[in-house]
Amino acid sequence: MSNRHALIIDDNPNNLGILAELLTMEGVNSTQVQHIKHLSAALQDVAELDVIFLDLELPDATGYQLLETLKSDVRFQDVPIAAYTVHVSEVHVARNKGFHSFLGKPLDADRFPDQLARILRGEHVWAVA
Repeated sequence: MSNRHALIIDDNPNNLGILAELLTMEGVNSTQVQHIKHLSAALQDVAELDVIFLDLELPDATGYQLLETLKSDVRFQDVPIAAYTVHVSEVHVARNKGFHSFLGKPLDADRFPDQLARILRGEHVWAVA
């Protein structure tokens, strides 16, 4: 999966690090955004994205609000955006709001490579456990 790039938006540095490491193990580079105020600057430094992982609960906005912002940007209209959250009860809401996929935290390191590959192929992944 070389030359692939992911954006991770999560306010928890541990979650950012774990997901970034899992992506690195699959040959995917990542840009990590812990504070929404840094999102615009981070996006200016990224030429192309293959997938976005978006936490649903953030201090200054919800993942649903950011989903609308990202989807309204022409650069990301074809980029799969996966909800990435501990709130697994939100899976149906996330689907209805337009997320491409849903991965419950904590991620399963054994299942993640297949889940990532499927998302990058355009398949929807709805994993709550």
